[in-house]
Amino acid sequence: MSESLVVCDVAEDLVEKLRKFRFRKETNNAAIIMKIDKDKRLVVLDEELDNFSFFNLRKTFIVYSYKYQHDDGRVSYPLCFIFSSPVGCKPEQQMMYAGSKNKLVQTAELTKVFEIRNTEDLTEEWLREKLGFFH
Repeated sequence: MSESLVVCDVAEDLVEKLRKFRFRKETNNAAIIMKIDKDKRLVVLDEELDNFSFFNLRKTFIVYSYKYQHDDGRVSYPLCFIFSSPVGCKPEQQMMYAGSKNKLVQTAELTKVFEIRNTEDLTEEWLREKLGFFH
């Protein structure tokens, strides 16, 4: 591992929020948006979204509870982690996000992990295609 790679820990209150989010009872699409507090070197909550459009998801760290309608009519609510490298920020900050991604995935026990280069490509069709590999 590179000496310059900074891995941030995940804030304890965010870990708890992600645990509760995993077992939420609501059936709508919802998301937890996270960011890095570079001074504290922590992944922290940025915002929570309920009943929103996909355009609101154009962020760097997203945990998304998605209402997935299967071809056979079943409905499931997969918890997806979507990562995109922040555009237009300093290389040091990009390294913090990239270096902290795996720590966040492990801490939150996320299994459906997707990376996207350009957040403009983040659409419901893109996500359904990615989830198709799991179902």
